[in-house]
Amino acid sequence: MSRVPGDVHILPYSRVVGQDDLKLALELNHVVPRIGGVLMAGARGTAKSTLVRAFALMVHDELPVTLPINATDDRIVGGWELDALMRGEAQPQPGLLEEAAAKGLLYVDEVNLLDDHLVNIILDVVSTGVLSVQREGLASAKHLSFCLVGTMNPEEGGLRPQLLDRFGLMVSAVPLDADARHRTVRTVLDFEEELGKDESAWLDGARRDDVVTRERLERARDRVARTRVPDAVVRLCARVAERLEAVGQRGEIVATLAARALAALEDADPVTPGHLLRVLPMAFRHRRPEIAQGGSFDWGPDDEARVKDLFEAV
Repeated sequence: MSRVPGDVHILPYSRVVGQDDLKLALELNHVVPRIGGVLMAGARGTAKSTLVRAFALMVHDELPVTLPINATDDRIVGGWELDALMRGEAQPQPGLLEEAAAKGLLYVDEVNLLDDHLVNIILDVVSTGVLSVQREGLASAKHLSFCLVGTMNPEEGGLRPQLLDRFGLMVSAVPLDADARHRTVRTVLDFEEELGKDESAWLDGARRDDVVTRERLERARDRVARTRVPDAVVRLCARVAERLEAVGQRGEIVATLAARALAALEDADPVTPGHLLRVLPMAFRHRRPEIAQGGSFDWGPDDEARVKDLFEAV
């Protein structure tokens, strides 16, 4: 049963219109958390926050732990309980990262506006699974696991390439065409109208669809470890990384993990070049050398053409 307060109303995940890449990235990261998080880029008003919250409600029955833009080190990693200290007692106070581990998902809105060292702390915990705190008489090391989602509007500033690389997948929200815009408005109006009803077939149907999606994700999590990754696919991924001049090796590792997650979602075994091709933009768009020079995150025909022959040869 949902633990969300009754006055919190979020559009069901299954009713969010469009943004298929954003949805897929969230689902892949849920199936294989070792992917290392999702960074969503897009202009304001492109449903990024709505989608993250709806996803958290669907898979965890709770809203995500949300990191405020003015968060301090103590608030993130934990510190001492102030009231207890005033009584002369040393009582540790868990931070947002431990809360995220308990609830399953940490959401950082406008992550590009957060101090770099705080972003680095969060990403380090996501990648290592360990929160190590040694400060002000507090020393501890805890194993934590949670999914990380960050959103940003590139028009308001970017992240350093070193931090971009720490996010497993990156996706860009796309502008909706007139038909999708119409369906979005219609969906929001229907949702608002149904909220006030004691019984709603519309909401009941949306919740049933969310349950079906959640069950599909959980089945994929169960089978992904048994999903084979042929060496030919691994070699193909390495050649793609070389062709794209990807910085470092994290891109091909993440791409392989994401392709495996996609195969598990589709109940396919083994992973095929088609699975790899589908996730390439998510794994490599933020790891191309031109990003360090302020290049665009867009993945277009030129990028596809650079690797097309590699896939035609298999």
